[in-house]
Amino acid sequence: MSRTSSFRAASFRTAYDEVLGRWPGPAEAVELPTPYGVTRVNSCGPAGAPPLVLLPGGGATSTVWGACAAAGLARTHRMHAVDLVGDPGLSVPAPGRAIRAAEDLVGWLDAVLDGLGAPGPVGLGGHSYGAWIAAHYAAADAARRSPRLGRLVLLDPTQVFAGLRPGYVLRALPMLVRPTPRRIRSFLAWETGGAPLDPAWLRLQDETAAFPAVRPVTGPRPDPTGLGELPVHILFAGRARCHDAARAARAARGVLPGARVDVLPGVSHHALPLTAAPEVARLFDA
Repeated sequence: MSRTSSFRAASFRTAYDEVLGRWPGPAEAVELPTPYGVTRVNSCGPAGAPPLVLLPGGGATSTVWGACAAAGLARTHRMHAVDLVGDPGLSVPAPGRAIRAAEDLVGWLDAVLDGLGAPGPVGLGGHSYGAWIAAHYAAADAARRSPRLGRLVLLDPTQVFAGLRPGYVLRALPMLVRPTPRRIRSFLAWETGGAPLDPAWLRLQDETAAFPAVRPVTGPRPDPTGLGELPVHILFAGRARCHDAARAARAARGVLPGARVDVLPGVSHHALPLTAAPEVARLFDA
């Protein structure tokens, strides 16, 4: 590793630890071996509380869940926030064993749950791309004779009930092709309408620009068949630019008539876990 790469890695870790240090109470970090690499999980909350595994949106890192923890979620649940393998964070992909399909993500998350040893049933939540992963996992889990999940919470899921708006993709493309701190900040300011985001988390987002790029897994929408037996809560961001929240909510109600589906007005897609943390925490407790 070059001196420049080492400096960037140290700078990322410093920013990461700064955000994590603001979580309520001590965050307990574990690094779990999986077939696809070592996965970093940050946990907090009472050891005997109901377990809740949380998947962040792309690039957000597990630290994005700190606002929800501080809003009360860490008082009622044992939170396990996961850094996605191959995404910015402290998880380390295994050489020569890349995650290439949704089925690989299901196997990876199975190994994470095994490593956590959390007593079942486990709650699973995800935001944005993390919600897409969570929905795929829940669909696969529903087909088991002994399912592991007790509930599913999807926060403004992308590519689950509606596609991405072309204008959103075009606006994000420069940041995705050649990320820089300026491009990341500009995109977040545009999507959130200038909402006041946590400065420490924004500094961490700056650092993700130098993170080794790995193409995220994409694919078909999850099959909702079988999810009717699982308590499912879905919250859409009313001001999301990635999709039409009202239309996505109607689609979700159509395929999952037994789910609780809400649209939270006045909040954007990327700001949802940060600026609407109290509402999100209450959703997990509902």
